[in-house]
Amino acid sequence: MNNANAPRLWLVLAFVAIYFVWGTTYLANLYALEAIPPFVISALRYLVAGLLLGGLAYTKGQALPERKEIRDLAISGILMLVGGSGLVVVAEQYVSSGSAAVIVATEPLWFVLLDRSRWNQYFTDKKIIAGLLIGFAGIVLFTHFTPTAQHQNQSANQLLGTAIILAGTVLWVVGTLFAVRRIKPGSYTLWHTTIQLLAAGLFSTLIALINGEWAVFDWQAVPLFAWGGLAFLIAFGSLIAYLAFAWLVTVQPPAIVSTHTYVNPIIAVLIGWLVADEQVTGLQAIGLAVVLTGVVLTQFSQSRAEG
Repeated sequence: MNNANAPRLWLVLAFVAIYFVWGTTYLANLYALEAIPPFVISALRYLVAGLLLGGLAYTKGQALPERKEIRDLAISGILMLVGGSGLVVVAEQYVSSGSAAVIVATEPLWFVLLDRSRWNQYFTDKKIIAGLLIGFAGIVLFTHFTPTAQHQNQSANQLLGTAIILAGTVLWVVGTLFAVRRIKPGSYTLWHTTIQLLAAGLFSTLIALINGEWAVFDWQAVPLFAWGGLAFLIAFGSLIAYLAFAWLVTVQPPAIVSTHTYVNPIIAVLIGWLVADEQVTGLQAIGLAVVLTGVVLTQFSQSRAEG
């Protein structure tokens, strides 16, 4: 990956988007979930964002990827955006926005565990192994010490929500690795992200139809703040932050791009505390610190091994 021609201002703005904007989308999920079923949220979010981005790609006259690449982009989009981000929305019915972001912060740890082509590098480094163990210990601590929110049915479902997010994080990593191995380096256009978004939107629409979400969804009963949460997810979560992420991985090393997982939980916990009155305890902060310690230790060791 060559970042020599990447404008510095665009790099800064893209990193701001994935660091701070993605950290706020967890709270936007909670607002949307007040009146919109989870897979309906994903369907509307990705379809609208995909259509808008596709219109922009068309006006720019960008060429469509080859048929095989379209297929691979669709698969990676479904894995990452439905299996990954979509399951996070489902899980936020049971856990707070800050908790969700902290659990997603284990993403770099899953990259180490699932990228089999680099196991010989990773598992000969004691710091990487230590980081894995510390990171998962932090998740256990954070989940155990996270207080339940009064407006959510969390007390009996905290473990379920954690398991769903971990599954979603694994699917995000699987989708990312799939895309990295199948998509031609240097071939990125807006159509690449458009295809991923539209595939995820159509698949979410199908899931919402199968599990009856469309049947119970009442457009007229959705309050303004829930529509606002969905609009934020479309405009900032998909069109700005996800597009920034998709571009950054083509011009920056993945180890650098994935540092967003260090910042997102801090932003999500602070925003949830300030705006939604989500509780933050000292013991919870300790769990957060342990998670980030494990992730940073693993990621820095991984970067050194790749260098």
